[in-house]
Amino acid sequence: MTKSEIEALATRQVAADEERITGARRANVSLGRAWRSFWRHPSPWLLGSFLLASVAGRVVAGGGAWWELLLPVGLIAILPVVEWVVHVGILHWRPRQVGPVTVDPLLSRKHRAHHADPRAIPLVFVPWQVELWLLPSYVVVAWLATPSTSSMLTVLVTVYAIMSGYEWTHYLLHSDYRPRSRWYRAVWRNHRLHHYKSEHYWFTVTTAGTADRLFGTYPDPSTVPTSPTVRSLHAREGR
Repeated sequence: MTKSEIEALATRQVAADEERITGARRANVSLGRAWRSFWRHPSPWLLGSFLLASVAGRVVAGGGAWWELLLPVGLIAILPVVEWVVHVGILHWRPRQVGPVTVDPLLSRKHRAHHADPRAIPLVFVPWQVELWLLPSYVVVAWLATPSTSSMLTVLVTVYAIMSGYEWTHYLLHSDYRPRSRWYRAVWRNHRLHHYKSEHYWFTVTTAGTADRLFGTYPDPSTVPTSPTVRSLHAREGR
């Protein structure tokens, strides 16, 4: 089977699985309409506020060493690995009993709900309850990890910009906007395979075939059976 035949087969399989799970509820919307809808949710406003504040701070700080240019490059370079690790280690966290306490973070619970209904747009975003402590915590981490105010603010601008880009991309992948660019078609297909084919593969969100190749979770879709637990993470097969 040629590569193009495999791609076509995977596309048909994912479309069939998606319709079976969510029904034929899709309609084509413009990028502008998707953008306006994006701002109806709290996460973009929280992220936007922290991003603007960090940009303003960086402008006021001025100057900076030449090596600070390497900070955004390095953070962007490791983004696919960070996405993979967070997705596997936190979002797909299996609830664990530690004595009388069940360890089951809000992020993990929300992500299970997201898998149960990938079309529920509010579940696409990082929960605002998490962002209320997560976004300020980056200030503390950046302050401890960098030697100057300018480098600290460079890190914060980069981190908040990356998170904003992640939220926008993830939202767009679950919206009714249809992919046009080659990059977005690859990312769109990759994420749909994760949600409608098998939850055990294709963990990156803003890229396709990067960290998944590195960690062995980027198989040929035609060789992967549709998972019976793709909507109910950690459930036993047959339940």
